[in-house]
Amino acid sequence: MSNDTTLVLGATGKTGRRIVPRLRLHGTPVRAASRSSATRFDWSDPDGWDAALRGISVAYVVAPRVPGPVHEFVARAEAAGVRRLVLLSGRGADTWGDSTFGLDMRSAEEAVRGSALEWTILRPSNFAQNFDEDVFHAPLVAGELALPAGAVPEPFIDVDDVADAATAVLTEAGRHAGRVYELTGPRALTFGEAVELISRASGRPLAYRRIPPAEYAAALVKEGLSEEDAHHVAEMFVLMERGLIAATTVDLATLLGRAPRTFEEYVARTAAAGAWRR
Repeated sequence: MSNDTTLVLGATGKTGRRIVPRLRLHGTPVRAASRSSATRFDWSDPDGWDAALRGISVAYVVAPRVPGPVHEFVARAEAAGVRRLVLLSGRGADTWGDSTFGLDMRSAEEAVRGSALEWTILRPSNFAQNFDEDVFHAPLVAGELALPAGAVPEPFIDVDDVADAATAVLTEAGRHAGRVYELTGPRALTFGEAVELISRASGRPLAYRRIPPAEYAAALVKEGLSEEDAHHVAEMFVLMERGLIAATTVDLATLLGRAPRTFEEYVARTAAAGAWRR
């Protein structure tokens, strides 16, 4: 029997760990689930899904890295009495064409759209926090970020804005049914411009260098990524260079009633915390 509890998958990830406390402050009962949470959830272990879904009315879903599992998850959610799904996808997923990037997110979107449940899809641009919480961080600390990105800009979004948007959708039943929100920051920057801002704020001489996708994938493999994951990340940059997802949108302002946080705000806050010190 459903109640008002919200299930947050990926509760220890970039968005999930920010959404959970927001929901709690809102007064929403939350079940935080991940491979390391008290409520364990692993996309590769379907035997544990039903326990996570028991008594849930709304679920926040972060797709796994492989296509397919979300279809079964949605079927189990329907059977468990879940009423709403909010899916985290990627900016402009329906413009990716024949790219091999994002097959996991497109499969998840297909599963959610095809369900009988009320659904909403959030499609954010690249997170600003990738520069301090993810694969871009270590190269920046070392002094140089080398990526396959050139003059095509990216409207980086602060992940706290994504968490605010997700919290709003999760707590406002009916208002966002069948909506797809393309979430971006207020302006687009090249990766070179982004690194320059980080350099200025941190007081360190940081450089940006453009390299071919194949070279970047090889470097990621040397750092410990699997060849499949490395190709996936490199292919994202090939897709970005098409320029189809470089523009900003007003969706976040429409959703939250305020402007998105700027990249400069993110950089100042993160530099003050010492993220890019050697």
